[in-house]
Amino acid sequence: MLHSSDLHVDDDPHQGPYGQDGTTGLRLVLNAAKTHHADYVLLVGDIFDSNRQSPAIIGRCVALLNDLARPVIVLPGNHDPLTPDSVWRRGGLNTLPNVHIIGVTDDLTVRFPGHDLEIWGHPHVDYSNMVPLRDPPPRTARWHVTLAHGHYEDDGVPPLRPSWLISNAEIEATRADYLALGHWNRAAAVGTGTTVPAYYSGSPDLAKTVNLVRLRADGTVAVTRQPLDWD
Repeated sequence: MLHSSDLHVDDDPHQGPYGQDGTTGLRLVLNAAKTHHADYVLLVGDIFDSNRQSPAIIGRCVALLNDLARPVIVLPGNHDPLTPDSVWRRGGLNTLPNVHIIGVTDDLTVRFPGHDLEIWGHPHVDYSNMVPLRDPPPRTARWHVTLAHGHYEDDGVPPLRPSWLISNAEIEATRADYLALGHWNRAAAVGTGTTVPAYYSGSPDLAKTVNLVRLRADGTVAVTRQPLDWD
């Protein structure tokens, strides 16, 4: 699996991090998925900088995602939540057969029987506070991957941000084989590291990498950072 987040696609060259080509982050991530032959792509929130995107840039994203021709699992974040005017509800993003938008095309859990894999998460549905890892479901497959877009705080640390908080106890309660996190622009491993591997991928423009996650036949999970090709 290839994990990324916080791409912040935007058609305003003064708003997004990529200047004139607001789809740069998405294009680089999807190219990396092809290079590394990823079976699945996890996009964990803030793929778009806002829901105020033109039909033109949405159409370019539809073309990029359609060309990938492999499953993409999207968790809407706090910048692109599932409001009535959400970018995920228009322009064809919700009709692509290979794109699974949690909360739109799929319920909270997306299942892939071919790999005995389930991918679960709570999408942001508005701009209000919520608990990203609330009510984790029981495992029903060999591999259980969780997606969450929010801010991690270690135990006992006063939260720097008041919203969308993620704790060590909530991470462990998922019992996930991999927890893919979004909301931070820097890549980092978080949590206690005892039972659940929990990682932020960081944003393409700052981290300049993606997380490559290998679910191995012996039940172990290997996570490496792979550089994006900016050429």
